[in-house]
Amino acid sequence: MKNRTIIGIICVILAVTVMFGVSPIVNKMASGKMQVIQVTKKIEQGQVITAEDITKLEICSYGVKDGVIKDEKQIVGKFAASAIVPNINIYPVMLSDTADSANDIFKTLNGTQQAISVTISSFANGLSGKLQNGDIISVITVSNNESIIPAELTYVKVITSTTSKGTDSDKLTPKEDGTYDLPTTITLLVNPTQAKLLALYEQNAKIHITLVYRGSAENSDKFLQSQNKMFANGVKADE
Repeated sequence: MKNRTIIGIICVILAVTVMFGVSPIVNKMASGKMQVIQVTKKIEQGQVITAEDITKLEICSYGVKDGVIKDEKQIVGKFAASAIVPNINIYPVMLSDTADSANDIFKTLNGTQQAISVTISSFANGLSGKLQNGDIISVITVSNNESIIPAELTYVKVITSTTSKGTDSDKLTPKEDGTYDLPTTITLLVNPTQAKLLALYEQNAKIHITLVYRGSAENSDKFLQSQNKMFANGVKADE
């Protein structure tokens, strides 16, 4: 009899807990709805987003972070700061007002920043064709049985990589067999000192590329600012 009483009390306690604890959460999740904008297909980095690329969806608002894009006017005409795939919510940090194409960057060159291309001598040297516009890379040079990362080339921004046919990586389309032409050069955003070094290493050393960072423009700029500080502090390649 006592056991039945104890079991009954426990059941009552559990019922009260569910009623006043779990049920409100479940009800909140079920009742809270919001409309968001998502893409209908993968949008590559630097690609402009059109009205045909998006759809409006009603989702549960529970657990959705503040700032999620709900208005199509906030996304149509913007550029993808990084690849955007379907079935994810979109936030302003994922978008950019400008494209990351080579031509867009070329238009911003002002003399203190320049563009230079270096040859990808082998599949491995250029990160196996996986470099993307906006990547932050380090340049490794190999000569006289020694490999180094010159201090001046620790953090460099990739403008684009280009195939032997002159097609930039963000403009590539698949061939009939589903493969892509591989890049043969990489174009980098540099200052005059870096440009001279790369021209020298192009002639007298082997160049390997390592990926340092791929992501938001804000974080990419932190690497470039760090590189600029190296120049401000007078760091040399052999130090």
